[in-house]
Amino acid sequence: MKPVITPAVRADIAELRQLYYAVYGPHYPVALGTDPAEMARLIEDPYSLWLVGRCADTGALTSSAAIHGEPGSRIGRLEGIAVHPDHRSAGLAAALTEALCAGMLDTGRLDSVYATVRTVGSGPQRVVARNGFRPLGILPNAVDLRSRESLALYARHSAGVLDRRLPVTEVPAPLLPLLRTAEAALGIRYPGVRADAGPLPAPAPHGAAERLETIEAPAFVRRRFRERFPCAEGWFYPLHTPNVLLTPEDGRFEVYAYLNRAGGYASLLTAHPDPAAAAAHLEPVTRALARAGAGYIEALVPLAHREALSAFLAQGFVAGALYPAMRADGDGFHDYAVLSRTSERIDFRGVAVEPPLQPYLDCYTSAWASTHLPTSSEVAS
Repeated sequence: MKPVITPAVRADIAELRQLYYAVYGPHYPVALGTDPAEMARLIEDPYSLWLVGRCADTGALTSSAAIHGEPGSRIGRLEGIAVHPDHRSAGLAAALTEALCAGMLDTGRLDSVYATVRTVGSGPQRVVARNGFRPLGILPNAVDLRSRESLALYARHSAGVLDRRLPVTEVPAPLLPLLRTAEAALGIRYPGVRADAGPLPAPAPHGAAERLETIEAPAFVRRRFRERFPCAEGWFYPLHTPNVLLTPEDGRFEVYAYLNRAGGYASLLTAHPDPAAAAAHLEPVTRALARAGAGYIEALVPLAHREALSAFLAQGFVAGALYPAMRADGDGFHDYAVLSRTSERIDFRGVAVEPPLQPYLDCYTSAWASTHLPTSSEVAS
């Protein structure tokens, strides 16, 4: 019997919290299933859509999922997919996902929706794949759920969006294998893209910006961020609001980040006066965030910004995913690379990977080895 799918309402919050506890236990690091105030805000958010499934016979809440959007952006995040253990294998997750995409993508409200999918089993990958999502890459050690887990990045685009990608002519050489992997996996092309043969930039001299102040005052950081960036032209990191500010003692640059201590991860959002001002000091920035509890640090960089990509690659970041047509710019769309660095040991032995995702995992492991393992000549010397 088909479930009854309806928009979530405030009266569902208590049942929803019980559902997420039954599915994820006490370690779920997302406010969507744990914080009543945040849940109420998302339910009433006109830019988002939260659906629940109920048993047609009993009315019991059996499943939940949402697409989270935000004003001024045409990208959304599929999140919070949960099916009660007593109702699995009934197609509930797929039914909710399809209903969400019909409401947000097929109606033209969004250009694309992405999902970060657990890899402890292949089921979540199959759910999103059956609903038109395609793999974009791997995020190693991306979240701490009892132990470190790697996530897979998937996305679904509205019709015609991928055909309007803006061309890129040159990328750092280490990114070429990822582009070729995306071409084969997604059916997109990067014609004429050449490798930048120049060396990666040298980091700042040791000690040049070693002492960073870390300001964890979310309201203050948000206010200052809005003062520095009154519009979105100077930054782009959808669905992330900074809650941490890092700056050297002389204040010559400010780095804005989002830190999630419960999940043990952080996202580098932007820097003032511009990202280049802090590019040479990524090492102390990442160390400061690691001390604050971020075992995984991520950056989202436009594929056309060769200098910024090179700066991250020079500091040990590895590109694990490529998001084509992520940001709209006039009639076209910019592609973005997802680069990450983890301070904890990566262990892929327990990862369940569906065949469409496997080339990305192979590409990442090769890139990681090239970045962090010595060459034969270095060993010999």
